[in-house]
Amino acid sequence: MTQVLGLDLLRAEVAGRVIDESDPDYETARSVWHGAVDRRPALIVRCTGPADVAAAIAFGRQRGLEISVRGGGHSPWGVSIAEGGLVIDLSELWAVSVSPGTRRAWCGGGATLADLDAATQRHGLAVPTGLISDIGAGGLTLGGGSGWLSHYAGLTVDNLLAAEVVTADGDTLRVSADDHPDLFWALRGGGGNFGVVTGFEFRLHKVGPLVHLGLFFWAPENGPAALRLGRDVLASLPRAAGWQLLAGVTAPPAAFVPVQYHGTSGYMLVVVGFGSAEEYARLAERIRAGLPPLFEFSSPLPYTDLQQMFDGLGPSGTYAYEKNLYLEQLSDDVITSLADHLPDRSSPTSFIRLLGLGGAIADVADGDTAFSGSRSSRLMLGMVSLAPDTESYAAGQAWARSSWQALRVHTSGSRQYINFMFDYDDEEDVRASYGPEKYQRLARIKAHYDPENIFHLNANITPDGRLSPGSS
Repeated sequence: MTQVLGLDLLRAEVAGRVIDESDPDYETARSVWHGAVDRRPALIVRCTGPADVAAAIAFGRQRGLEISVRGGGHSPWGVSIAEGGLVIDLSELWAVSVSPGTRRAWCGGGATLADLDAATQRHGLAVPTGLISDIGAGGLTLGGGSGWLSHYAGLTVDNLLAAEVVTADGDTLRVSADDHPDLFWALRGGGGNFGVVTGFEFRLHKVGPLVHLGLFFWAPENGPAALRLGRDVLASLPRAAGWQLLAGVTAPPAAFVPVQYHGTSGYMLVVVGFGSAEEYARLAERIRAGLPPLFEFSSPLPYTDLQQMFDGLGPSGTYAYEKNLYLEQLSDDVITSLADHLPDRSSPTSFIRLLGLGGAIADVADGDTAFSGSRSSRLMLGMVSLAPDTESYAAGQAWARSSWQALRVHTSGSRQYINFMFDYDDEEDVRASYGPEKYQRLARIKAHYDPENIFHLNANITPDGRLSPGSS
């Protein structure tokens, strides 16, 4: 454990708590979602606002401490915890304020998706975000943000209007299309490379309080047919709908699953309707007629329940790994490859996830944001391994990597979604995900706002100061 001098000075300067190894809350404060992460920072600063963040950054830099930023604690590989370093903990900045008249929301940098959903749904409004409710809104937003509402209303970054950012120099900036537009562009997909974001302003959309859910489940032998049906449904998906298909998922012991199918592995297509009941009913009937499911659950439910539906899939302490890629289409060759690799998975909690894109995502030009993914693709495919221990974890990694390599031949590029990228230390993968033009622009902006690469525990952009950010 690194012994840090001057903690009394830091405690006097910040309004929030400064936690070190002597604090009884230290073990809880350093814990994160990923079960393989067991790092011991020198200190954790629970910041109450930009001034605390600036003080923590200055303290860490003066003492040569590695700095990490923690929002929801869900980051792949636990990069929100710096071993022997200083953690800027934003969990106290969880408040959300909503202006229903202007359909705007201000969200603290440490709020979770559950915090954001609860506040906005009181007014029948929502921000397009992710699929797990206890994820931090900050990290999800900075990487792009995709989920149930993406086809209907775009990525989270497409609905970001402004941000409050504390830079490496300790300056607090309001960032928007009109204020520091270069930084605003970079924040929308460039990850945590450019500063500590203590607040986000979002555009809201009319959603809920009830939405229409359809969950259709097929046995493994019907997997290829279920994938082909899912492809047909996605091709004509209504704008006000969401689509996700899980291959190799295990039916839970839930009330909506017939008892005889509890624990059964198979293929599950989930469709969500945000429009009229009639539009959703037509969609559901197409699925039933195309391939009668082993069982189904179709019902209106609160939007907040939808957002929490997959929370139990990977509980805290899970050993998780994922490899992802983008597909222009779910071709017959891809379907065959998916069916071939699925039986090789080592854990019943490992599966293949297909997330439908298109719709509003494709309305935004690729160069308008720094989002690493492909806006022209119709699908994001992920090989997901969730394991209970280190032995299963290693086997799951091997399966995900081998499946990913086999499926890469069916893609048009090497881009990955950085929020689902678990190999953060692979600089080649990071560069390939953004592509040369975006990466070079990000590197110039990084050199302007963080030339010493203070914020490097992320999908890191190497600073390049040869050209000014405005030259891009």
